[in-house]
Amino acid sequence: MLLASSPLTGCGTGLGDWHSGQRIVIGMSDDVLAVDPASGYDPGSWLLFNNVFQSLLTFPNGGTEPEPDAAKECSFTDARARTYRCTLKDGLKFSNGDPLTAEDVKFSMERVLRINDPAGPAVLLESLNRVDTPDDRTVVFRLKTSDASFPSKIASGAGSIVDHRVYDPDGLNKEAAAIGSGPYKLDSFDRRKAVFSVNPRYNGVAKAKNSGVTLRFFHGDRTALKDSVVDGTVDIAYRGLSAEDIAGIDEQTGEKDVDVVEGTSAEVQHLVFNMRDPVAGRLGVRRAIAFVLDREALIKQVYHGTAVPLYSLVPAGIAGHDAAFFDRYGSSPSPKEAAAALRAEGIEGKVRLTLWSTPSRYGPATDQELSAIAEQLNTSGLFQATVRSLPFDQYEKAVAAGRFGVYVKGWVPDYPDADNFTAPFFGQGNVLENRYSNREITHTLLPRTAARSDRVATAADFARLQEIVAEQLPVLPVWQGKQYAVVRDDVRGYDYCLDPSTIFRFWELYKA
Repeated sequence: MLLASSPLTGCGTGLGDWHSGQRIVIGMSDDVLAVDPASGYDPGSWLLFNNVFQSLLTFPNGGTEPEPDAAKECSFTDARARTYRCTLKDGLKFSNGDPLTAEDVKFSMERVLRINDPAGPAVLLESLNRVDTPDDRTVVFRLKTSDASFPSKIASGAGSIVDHRVYDPDGLNKEAAAIGSGPYKLDSFDRRKAVFSVNPRYNGVAKAKNSGVTLRFFHGDRTALKDSVVDGTVDIAYRGLSAEDIAGIDEQTGEKDVDVVEGTSAEVQHLVFNMRDPVAGRLGVRRAIAFVLDREALIKQVYHGTAVPLYSLVPAGIAGHDAAFFDRYGSSPSPKEAAAALRAEGIEGKVRLTLWSTPSRYGPATDQELSAIAEQLNTSGLFQATVRSLPFDQYEKAVAAGRFGVYVKGWVPDYPDADNFTAPFFGQGNVLENRYSNREITHTLLPRTAARSDRVATAADFARLQEIVAEQLPVLPVWQGKQYAVVRDDVRGYDYCLDPSTIFRFWELYKA
């Protein structure tokens, strides 16, 4: 269900009607793990970054093509997408009054790469070779390789601009403070809450419609989060409610003051196959799983309609979406086709298989989901599948060591471009860690898509990439999520906070 969208409005200071708006209280079960953009690489931290820090570019409401924010204009200056030039707006200032110039942009990007924090976004800036600043308003990015998705990367939290007078060039900010030039200032931050006020010095495209935001943290306590929005302690509950929580609120009778609202999301979840595993490494086994998997039943049983079946590496709503897995394996389970795939591999008898899960990192229903998939496999008569689950830290170490044959991976994009759903999986530093490589993908398709600044022109190459992956099956897409928020009925503007850009825009929220 697509939400209504419109271009971002406002210019100049971007203050809008904040002086007459009311404060909004948002509840979230996620933690904010960092307030320094050189460190945070998690949904909670990026929610803070997107509202406190400004980037050269931003994603408009409902859009996936970045547009200028701190920049007046930006463009590639060469056909190979290796030189990207931006001109800053006049009069940019940080919330503390310091001027924001090209020096700060250069400092911010180089600082992320220099600190290279393991929990930070440096990986998104790996294509950056150097930053030139011929004058105070001009920034020229020189890239090591073609990277047409670079504008989207610097429109994300990785492109947050910090004050070079305040931040240590070689170390992280240890204080719970943040100095940015975005629409909001961070007034205070502790374990219980973060308090934001409108930044009167902001000069960008956002238009604040409230007087400030309080972000309350529930640290994974879904029941407390749910109760808080129902009783009015918070105005919006965002992130962390399970499908059962959402369905329960939606079905409650007499709760006229609370609404469950739905938006689009580019969050995806996949089954991943270790290509060197003695069982999952056999193509016939992987294809049998693909033929048996019933996504519709899984989503109905486990997710209560809060997700949709996914037959593409690139989710719906992102240019490059192509249902290659639907074309190859269909939407309805076919034990007959699955049995034929096993016979072609010379496999007789039931396949003994362990599906590995982790209980919360990829959603509170992940263990239940893997159990449901195992049941589907066993019901086919072709498998003897079991499920095991480990805490995330142990799980990740085991994945990296190659101990698992079949395991689950979730992915929330850093930026809404097909590149972000393919290059991390199949390029250098494969985050799936499944020992898969394909020369056509790594040497032809990914480099060619990276060199095309016209992203629409990459559709054929991304379709070919997905055709290869559907044939060889190192990974099997399962579902694409929807975004949900539970809101009090006097809250407005939430429809501009739930789109594939993954930007939760504080400034759009207000009370009627």
